[in-house]
This record gives sequence, C-alpha cells and structure tokens, in this order.
Amino acid sequence: MYQFSYEEIQADSIADAKDRERQVLSRSIELLRAAREAGPNSHEAIEAILFMNRLWTSFLEDLASSDNELPAELRANLISIGIWLLREGEAIRQGRSQNFDGLIEVSEIIRDGLK
Repeated sequence: MYQFSYEEIQADSIADAKDRERQVLSRSIELLRAAREAGPNSHEAIEAILFMNRLWTSFLEDLASSDNELPAELRANLISIGIWLLREGEAIRQGRSQNFDGLIEVSEIIRDGLK
C-alpha cells in the first residue's frame, strides 16, 4: 500500500486551490465579457459585478489573513489590485464608468499568473 507523504498532499492541495481560483476567475471573466456586450445598465452587468465583488471580497479576506503564506509584498500587491477591481466595479454600477475591458484584462492577468 502506497502512503502519500505530507509534502505530496500539501502540493496537491495547493495545486487544487490554484485550479479552483483559476476556474472562478475564468467564470468572472466570462460574466464580465457578457456584461461588456450587454452594456453597463444590463442584468448581465449587475450579475458580473456582483460575482466579481463576492470573489474579490473572499480573495481579500484570505490575503489579509495571517494564515496566508504568500510573501507579504505579493499579498500587498494583490490586495491593491483587488481594491482597484472593487472600486472600478462600483464605478460601473453607479454609471460613472464603462471600463469592463480593464476589469477583464486585470482579471486575465491574475488568472494566468496562477499557473
């Protein structure tokens, strides 16, 4: 019977977590693209902004946690990016912006960096 080492289990857990993060970022990107096509006052825009807000609120809580093992500088940079995404999403929701392209581009960069 093969026994998994702690290191193998830990590596699998990290890979699984990154895969889940990529999946939810990809879903957010899909919703933002649909919102861009439908317009900032559409149901699609509301759904996309709400999904992105929930996602990044969760990410920000994790990044701010003392249990997060990412380097402090990377965590700080990701927190800054997350805050920008939330603010830009709110500007779209309030009709002060239509910058779906910026939200999509930044989300793609973060997703693609999770490899």
